[in-house]
Amino acid sequence: MKRNSTVRLTITAIFTAILILQTIVPNIGYIHIFPGLPAITTVPLTVAIYGALMGTKAGFIFGLFWGITRFIAAYAMPSDMVSLLLFQNPLISIVPRVLAGVTPGIIVNLFKTDNPKMQKVSYLLAGFATSFMNTAFVIIMTSLVFMGDPTHLTKYLGSVNTSQPLIMILIVALGVNGIVEMIFTGLLTPIIMPALKLVMKKA
Repeated sequence: MKRNSTVRLTITAIFTAILILQTIVPNIGYIHIFPGLPAITTVPLTVAIYGALMGTKAGFIFGLFWGITRFIAAYAMPSDMVSLLLFQNPLISIVPRVLAGVTPGIIVNLFKTDNPKMQKVSYLLAGFATSFMNTAFVIIMTSLVFMGDPTHLTKYLGSVNTSQPLIMILIVALGVNGIVEMIFTGLLTPIIMPALKLVMKKA
């Protein structure tokens, strides 16, 4: 029991360090490709793997930590106006990350099996779903926060049709980032997870 707790604590420390590095080192966790738009983030991969390994409770705490670091970074290291407007609001920076954190554990629990192929399917879905939850709820929370005055945000989104509902504008503006993140996280999670599970068993 004590050994298991030590292993879990060690894994948590390693993943926390990785997340901090992804937050503070440019172009590791947040990669800017499209000028003026929020960065494509690789952090959902870290969160998906941690949540799938450690379960929903640990994933919740890790997602909360991710949200808090994103909130702090929006003030300490603002990269563009859209990110500044979005992630300086705790509803947008924290809530989607918490939901993303619990998602992989829930999905892996639904697929509890010793079948390696089904395990890989669960990891694939966990990766896709973690990234989707983050992007989807950033869009949902943003549309709610800026419902009263969307022009304060849309003027920084480039060439958009401001006559459309804000949520549609956000889907178009952030959708490309979200798709790239989902593919990246979904494909890499089932590749990395089996090796980490093996290390955990041997530890």
